[in-house]
Amino acid sequence: MYDKMEEPSDDENDMLDLAFGLTETSRLGCQVCMSEGLDGLVVKLPSMTRNMQASDFAEKK
Repeated sequence: MYDKMEEPSDDENDMLDLAFGLTETSRLGCQVCMSEGLDGLVVKLPSMTRNMQASDFAEKK
């Protein structure tokens, strides 16, 4: 099923670099465009996540 999806963009790959537990077929769910060709797709969620809020990137004074 993975081979039926479009290639991830450079921006998606950059975001994936920040993800926990990355695999060779990891994708950002918000970037997958659903279609009839993906009917039957099985999605596995990571066992852990990294909660990155905007405040994590705020300049510390």
